[in-house]
Amino acid sequence: MKQIARTSTPTRKLLSCALASCLLLGAAPVFAQSTGATIRGQVMADSAPAAQAQVTATNIATGLTRSVQSTANGGYSLAGLPPGTYKVDVNAGGKTTTQNITVAVGQTATVNLGVGGVAETAGGAATTLDAVQVTAEAPVETKTSEIATYVTPKQIQALPQGTRNFLAFADTAPGVQFLSDASGNTRVRSGAQSANAVNVFIDGVGQKNYVTTGGVSGQDTSRGNPFPQSAIGEYKVITQNYKAEYDQLSSAAIVAATRSGTNEFEGSFFWDRTSTDWRSRSVFEEREGATKAVSKEEQYGVSFGGPILKDVAHFFVAYEAKEYLSPRTFNLGRGYAASDLPADMQAEYGTGTYSSPFKEDLYFGKIDWAVGQNHYFELTAKYRDESETIQVQDQRLPSAATLNTNEETRVDLRYQFSSYNWLNDAHITYEDAFWSPKPANFANGYFLSDGNWWDTIARSGGSDNYQNKGQKGWSLQDDLTFNGWEGHTVKMGVKYKQVDLQTLEQNAYNPQFYYDIHESLTNPTHVEFGAPVAGFGNGTVDSKNKQFGIYIQDDWVVNEHLTLNVGVRWDYEKTPSYEDYVTPAAVVSALQASNANLPGSGIDINDYISTGGNRKADKNNWAPRVGFSYDLFADERHVIFGGAGRSYDRNLFDYLQNEVSKASWGKYVYNFNTALHPCNTATDATCREWDPRYLDPEFLRASSVAGSREVFLNNNGLEVPYSDQFSLGMRNTFEMLGNDWNTEVAYSYIRSHDGIAFVLGNRLADGSFFPSTPAGATDPPPWGAGFAPFSNLILAQNALETKSKSVYVKLEKPYTEASRWGVTLAYTYTDSEQNSPIDGWPGAFNAENVRDYGWFPGKVPENRVVLTGIWDGPWGLTFSGKGTWADATPRYYQNCNVSAWAFCHFESYTPDEDFKQIDLAVEKVWDTGSDIRLRVRGDVLNVFNWANYSGYEDWRGGAGEPQNPAWGRPNAISLPTRTFKLSFGLDW
Repeated sequence: MKQIARTSTPTRKLLSCALASCLLLGAAPVFAQSTGATIRGQVMADSAPAAQAQVTATNIATGLTRSVQSTANGGYSLAGLPPGTYKVDVNAGGKTTTQNITVAVGQTATVNLGVGGVAETAGGAATTLDAVQVTAEAPVETKTSEIATYVTPKQIQALPQGTRNFLAFADTAPGVQFLSDASGNTRVRSGAQSANAVNVFIDGVGQKNYVTTGGVSGQDTSRGNPFPQSAIGEYKVITQNYKAEYDQLSSAAIVAATRSGTNEFEGSFFWDRTSTDWRSRSVFEEREGATKAVSKEEQYGVSFGGPILKDVAHFFVAYEAKEYLSPRTFNLGRGYAASDLPADMQAEYGTGTYSSPFKEDLYFGKIDWAVGQNHYFELTAKYRDESETIQVQDQRLPSAATLNTNEETRVDLRYQFSSYNWLNDAHITYEDAFWSPKPANFANGYFLSDGNWWDTIARSGGSDNYQNKGQKGWSLQDDLTFNGWEGHTVKMGVKYKQVDLQTLEQNAYNPQFYYDIHESLTNPTHVEFGAPVAGFGNGTVDSKNKQFGIYIQDDWVVNEHLTLNVGVRWDYEKTPSYEDYVTPAAVVSALQASNANLPGSGIDINDYISTGGNRKADKNNWAPRVGFSYDLFADERHVIFGGAGRSYDRNLFDYLQNEVSKASWGKYVYNFNTALHPCNTATDATCREWDPRYLDPEFLRASSVAGSREVFLNNNGLEVPYSDQFSLGMRNTFEMLGNDWNTEVAYSYIRSHDGIAFVLGNRLADGSFFPSTPAGATDPPPWGAGFAPFSNLILAQNALETKSKSVYVKLEKPYTEASRWGVTLAYTYTDSEQNSPIDGWPGAFNAENVRDYGWFPGKVPENRVVLTGIWDGPWGLTFSGKGTWADATPRYYQNCNVSAWAFCHFESYTPDEDFKQIDLAVEKVWDTGSDIRLRVRGDVLNVFNWANYSGYEDWRGGAGEPQNPAWGRPNAISLPTRTFKLSFGLDW
């Protein structure tokens, strides 16, 4: 393995000069609504520009019609079109022509039309338009500054995958990872930033998770899917240079369009399954004495749609379900074996494996209604309900499980009004999404430890995880596009959202007792428990937030070569629970006492004391986005593009709410005076003589000292995290093997700022953070020091940063009905860093300041390749495959394998094992001679049964000890092992 020590922290550089110098290079194109497509170009009549020509696009499947008139120079633009195939009719001076065009989600297709002669289509091919074309062309979007990848309906249907999560194909875009951990929880990550920085837009509406992690609502600790895959028509992944209309993100935007009913009644049913006998053992199940855990993955669903009134109104509904039993493996800590455990723990350990259940139901419905050419309505609704057993693996035995529920409802009413050069797109939305983990057993938790209470061997009893967190509210957003200014498309929009953010956090509701295996299995040495703080509540927080955003953007076609894009947006959010919070008087008194003002730390504690009137929402969230594309030969085959822009995300409410929830639900610690763990009850406020009555949770809570809890405080001037993004690249289209191939090479630089970190505010009596002896000590932090009568002071501040330099390479031969095959290749090289070893919850407690950590390698593979292929072969068989290869991801650990414990410090290492996986699928469709078609499909996931690890032994050893021989050794595997999945379906 490669080990990388921390480096010194460089001086923070201002980006204002860089932004100013790049104002002609930047953001995304600004042609259409986020999911709507645009067909634009020039109308020619007898080789001259045709002014006032009428251009009408009619959706062949639904009958939806849009019309515009060309400008004086013959220019036209049809915006806001739902993805699909359109018949484009042109009427100029009494002459008419027709052409069929297929456009993708959010695509801007340049299609020059002609009457009485020849017209140019995208790509430069000349086509005589004297008659209606039988097939529909699918123009390739090259004249854009977006770095975007389209995921087509064919790819969603044909490519192999283990789960029906439509986001699983997002990694066909360079720079994007679809990640699954050892528990099967999934998330999408782009660049060096976390999954929290991503946003998904479905039919133009963001699905942002405002409260917890994961980026998308419902994706915090879940094996579930955010949306039924059968209801997704297609989507695209924008990694940089997105439009000014995209908000609440700082990395990738995923833009999806849902399916609609058509003028034909259509439906589909699917069922797929895999089970214990259809998968290979994991490397941990091959251990001596281990058995193969029972597993099952079953997915089924139905979708259908059709006309309510032909060419006017349609409906579409979809239902999908997942039922999983996923194998989990126990790995006892500190090198202990099952035979070393007490009898009751041995019984729970069993054979060393466990099957974790999961159930999800997803519903989606949609009605669309077109009133003439000018008015279009859509009403969509989604409901998600899932339950699962989590946190059973490694040292956690089944009784310590957590039961997790995920419930989400979203409704969107959309109205579009179009009138020649104007398009107005309005949404009224409602959302209600809650994530609720609770203990499977309400009982005391039992930690068996190896000496120190934190050196866990195994744990059983009740879980300490008790939460209920979510968001509900409504929003109004309106986007207006104007195409009547020659050479320009101007778009502007406004969004107002009122959303109630709620959290219940009563962690350690079940007291957690720690026992030293070397001393007693019945008398604990340590306990952690939660209790309400009298007069302050019970760990619940409710904040009625208001969000406001505006933007304007312009696409300027300067000439046939150059297109410039200029946009800016501004966002603002009021969070009453943060702005109106008043720091309790007892906390203020403790802070203002001697030694509480953090002498020599550079921290002014008054920056964290809130009076209820000295905090304001961050109003400085101006995000300029500018860009360009230059078509070298004006044929859309060789285009240079680039962009620079800023994008603001938002502060997770789960971070902000700690200040309030911890003030009303305290977490307390008692150390019990034992022979091997002595403490002084006279001088140590946390020390107690053992009394069996402490096993009663109510007695524990009644005995808690109100002042001994931890205190969380937010900085009074918290700002919104953001990223600055720069890119430069080139696209080329060339002919090979009788087909057009598309390539894209781009260089990207992204620097993110102002992520929230929690730092320890305690200081020793002399004002220092680390002990003065021995000299140069870096451990331990001053837990429990300098903040009497409270135990610890935790401060939330803007501090986290990442930076990444990437090279994106993309090669694509799109699948077409004519060629019946397609290939994509995405390669990413990334050199990334982050200014701390934080991985997950942003606690930075092992350094006085975040900057003291130095820079660490980012949690991103240096090299990553994703290859896909689809081929319609003989005998009606469709073959498909997907291969992923990636370097190992760096890991962070605290190195205490040094001369003395006081010199523990953080380092990183890169495991030896890279990621490799190849999936293959084959499908056969039979025409039954009726309107029903039968589908049978087989998927083989991880064909070569490569072991891909998701966890490692990060304990290198204690001070003065030999290095742990298991350090850096894998201890958790990412599924799947080699697995066969059988699918069956009916289409009608």
